[in-house]
Amino acid sequence: MAANTMSDSLMHTYARLPVSFVRGEGAWLYDDKGDAYLDALSGIAVCGLGHAHPAVAAALAEQAACLLHTSNLYHIPLQERLGDRLCALARMDRVFFGNSGAEANEAAIKLARLHGHQRGIDLPEIVVMENSFHGRTLATLSATGNRKVQAGFEPLVRGFVRAPYGDIEALRTIAANRPNVVAILVEPIQGEGGIRIPPDDYLPDLRALCDEFGWLLMLDEIQTGMGRAGRWFAHQLSGIRPDVMTLAKALGNGVPIGACLARGQAADVLGPGNHGSTFGGNPLACRAAGAVIDTIESNGLVERAASLGTRLLEALRQRLQGRDGVVEVRGKGLLIGIELDRPCGALQQQALDLRLLINVTAGNVIRLLPPLVTDDAQADLLIETLGRLIEDFLAQPLEAQQA
Repeated sequence: MAANTMSDSLMHTYARLPVSFVRGEGAWLYDDKGDAYLDALSGIAVCGLGHAHPAVAAALAEQAACLLHTSNLYHIPLQERLGDRLCALARMDRVFFGNSGAEANEAAIKLARLHGHQRGIDLPEIVVMENSFHGRTLATLSATGNRKVQAGFEPLVRGFVRAPYGDIEALRTIAANRPNVVAILVEPIQGEGGIRIPPDDYLPDLRALCDEFGWLLMLDEIQTGMGRAGRWFAHQLSGIRPDVMTLAKALGNGVPIGACLARGQAADVLGPGNHGSTFGGNPLACRAAGAVIDTIESNGLVERAASLGTRLLEALRQRLQGRDGVVEVRGKGLLIGIELDRPCGALQQQALDLRLLINVTAGNVIRLLPPLVTDDAQADLLIETLGRLIEDFLAQPLEAQQA
């Protein structure tokens, strides 16, 4: 089979770009021809420590030679240790481990529904937001606010009520008319929706609203967590605590792991037999996540994400903000979006041609999620390469932009 040609044995579920990576080091990826690419996407916010981080690699090798799996029929000391550390970092009480963000959100949805039934609500409802993304299982797909990814998979799971993102008054209207609501599931910053950042008072107002009506505040931190937003978790920028929080992506730096954390009454909802996972929280995944936390802490990478994010945001704004075709340059930490006034999906291939990895989401938002270990020289290369790419793109005739 020719390089970069898709195998007929794989389902055609991805429109892959024509490159095959075989090796990585820090913020660099190397293809099968030996060419180096600057990774400004981190495997979609997964590889916060970059590629082939020596601490993670060493932990995985040591654990693989020791013990991979026993099942959750037995105590798993590494899982218990990881749970203690995550609960301390997030000021939560308990955690359930799965294998992905979708599984973490499934756990949160089940927790909210069971919580509602325990309160005597036969048909509990969860408020979710327009333009949100929570996963591709049937329940998380139904919670997602994107009709494109739902189409063809009907009937969707019932029990979700939609609201505009960032609109507290819309939620008050829902509260007045939907007595079966038991929880809100929301991203602190919408990632797939285009790096949408809500007003500063949005999360505090959500916290107050949930307290007023007895709802659970459930935050999807799958893309924003583990230091990416310049704090361990994005909600910490607002000084609030959720009742439930979900994590995945950067928690394992590429090793599949997801987590659903809860506190207070929410921490006691799920009991034996209510939920489970064959692979969730196995020794290998928990060892990887422990190495990730160790590395972030010992290298000050949360603070680095905040300072590097400010540097990138200011430089990109200085270069692009106010230019015809650029709507806004926005971000928090190392979640940065550059919104154009036109579709710009073609930029992904054009950036690839320049050995730069970016992503376009929501059709017209260039999404940057560089590794937390990106150095200043790599940041400058990103700014110069992407700035020139966007300028050249906007200078083209419209028909050429979509080619």
